[in-house]
Amino acid sequence: MKVALLQHTPDPEMTVALAARLCYSPVAIDELKQRLSGADIRTFLDKIMSLGHQSVLEHASFTFGIEGISRVTSHQLVRHRVASYSQQSQRYVSHKERFAAVIPPTIGERPDVLARFEAQLQALHQAYAEMVEAGIPAEDARYILPNATETKIMVTMNARELLHFFAVRCCERAQWEIRAMSLEMLKLVKGIAPTIFRDAGPGCLSGPCPEGTMTCGKIVAVREFFRNF
Repeated sequence: MKVALLQHTPDPEMTVALAARLCYSPVAIDELKQRLSGADIRTFLDKIMSLGHQSVLEHASFTFGIEGISRVTSHQLVRHRVASYSQQSQRYVSHKERFAAVIPPTIGERPDVLARFEAQLQALHQAYAEMVEAGIPAEDARYILPNATETKIMVTMNARELLHFFAVRCCERAQWEIRAMSLEMLKLVKGIAPTIFRDAGPGCLSGPCPEGTMTCGKIVAVREFFRNF
């Protein structure tokens, strides 16, 4: 898996602070911007985050390039609707010559199961290649490809949606692959907007576990992990 932050709003924390300050000031935008110092930005961001005034976070956006994830994970990812996605097409990109798949750790650590898994992957790829060779369009031959098939996708989310995404997908109960991806994304945005994403992570960081009876039961360990993240 490879996760890269391709683009983001220039100085996202200043942009968000400026938007929030504008809501409470009669001063012209240019003058407001000139008045904002680094300390002012951090103080104001702390205030609006504590008040739950998160609409201004939508002025900051982040674009990621993600490669080497499975179709399982991309299907989970696109359920987050307040975002923009561009994914490698299986209709226009043939897997006849190059085919790669993601192997879950629980399968990879079992040699007997792994051998069966890889044999099935090879058989499916061979069937796909034979269909394409026989003139079946790739858009139809792809029906045989497994959920494990690797894909690549570009994702753009604003800061508000990212906070929601991290609350859901950094959770211990999220599936391992999308959780690993979300942690990589969180590392990247924390380096760009540390105040906005300082407390980002699963919902249990700021209150009781939102999973209720389905809790992982590791709230203390989870909070410690993200305290040092």
